[in-house]
Amino acid sequence: MKRSRFTEEQIIGILREQESGQKTADVCRRNGISEATFYKYTAKFAGMDVSDTRKLKALEDENAKLKKLLAEAMLNNAMLKDVASKKW
Repeated sequence: MKRSRFTEEQIIGILREQESGQKTADVCRRNGISEATFYKYTAKFAGMDVSDTRKLKALEDENAKLKKLLAEAMLNNAMLKDVASKKW
């Protein structure tokens, strides 16, 4: 997945600019992003504080680790079943 060139704090700052009454097109032009990117950020970070985004990032990292562990466990389980099912 491509990394964003903005940190979560910067994204929240961009969203706050628009919430303060500035036009979306002006905020996007000033920060060098497209309106589609702005609305994507809005969908993900609307109503969040910086601390909330840090918690979200920590949860996403933990979720990725758990998914990896689950995939490895399922692979090991499938290999053991395959070995156990073979007739020697």
